[in-house]
Amino acid sequence: MKILTANRLTDGAVLWLGEDAAWSRDFESAALLDAATADGALAAAQDDPGLLVAPYLVEVDADVSVEKRERLREAIRAAGPSAGHSRKRT
Repeated sequence: MKILTANRLTDGAVLWLGEDAAWSRDFESAALLDAATADGALAAAQDDPGLLVAPYLVEVDADVSVEKRERLREAIRAAGPSAGHSRKRT
């Protein structure tokens, strides 16, 4: 199983593809996708450069509880870009 995530072009917000094929900032609404559906959803997301930046699939267990989703979200964010934060260079 996989979930699809991307950043919104306008503000860098983390988005998740939901069950209704709509993008949401709510991680808990992320749809669990099988391999074929995930590949199609990724291709569609890559074809929408006016809305999304860098969509990608994340492998997850079929049984992703809220607690497991929270840990997964933090792991993804720790490894990903830090949108919306400027760093002071010295």
